[in-house]
Amino acid sequence: MTAIEYNKVVTVSEPHKALTKGFKRSVGRNNAGRITTRHKGSGHKRLYRDIDFVYNKHEIPAKIETVEYDPNRSGLISLVLYADGERRYHLLPQKMVVGDSFIVSPEAPLTVGNRLPLAKIPVGTYVYNVEIKVDGGAKLARSAGSHIEVVAHDDGKVHLKMPSTEIRKVDEKCWATIGEVSNEAFKLQNFGKAGRNRHRGIRPTVRGSAMNPVDHPHGGGEGKQGIGLRRGPKTRQGKLAYGVKTRKPKKYSKNMIVKRRKTKR
Repeated sequence: MTAIEYNKVVTVSEPHKALTKGFKRSVGRNNAGRITTRHKGSGHKRLYRDIDFVYNKHEIPAKIETVEYDPNRSGLISLVLYADGERRYHLLPQKMVVGDSFIVSPEAPLTVGNRLPLAKIPVGTYVYNVEIKVDGGAKLARSAGSHIEVVAHDDGKVHLKMPSTEIRKVDEKCWATIGEVSNEAFKLQNFGKAGRNRHRGIRPTVRGSAMNPVDHPHGGGEGKQGIGLRRGPKTRQGKLAYGVKTRKPKKYSKNMIVKRRKTKR
């Protein structure tokens, strides 16, 4: 079992009360109460921290006041104080500590933490908190240790290499933050026992081959055996799994994909 020593990086134990609220997690259910995502439920109660992903305070310098743990995401967060007196929560980038400052501006220098339009960011730069639509708020690269690489500028669009190896186009007017998301050691944890995952709200995963035929395409039979005469492994609903394309051919953003992500074969 391994764990991250948060007490060495987190500076306060209680969140800023004005930016917190209670909320009910969906635990894998839709609006009708039916399970749409399996293996979710229970877990420790969480307080929601209101993270600013819009970054609409332009040309106002901000300073990092605290580094905090957020149970709702894998990356660390920071409470920042803007020069006009307002406080907001932001995702903390790597290598930034309490006392460091940043600014959201089209003319901001290319230093970690600063936010500017993709048109002003040169090829080869690592960014995170990237918008998909102009002024739509950050949607891409928000988990611990993740980053996106700017690989090209072409006719009003910027080509981005995603963590999944997919290369896609985004409008050059969209904003992004320089750097990488903090807490890069998150993916190196070994949780060691089932109980730690239950506290995180992750329920057990049962192998399909251990089920009955009525419950899973892989189920049934005497003892251990393969998937039989099927074309490949299946999901519980009978769809092909592992290494197959699941993206809809007519999806609205298909023209923005330059190179598909590499899948397991």
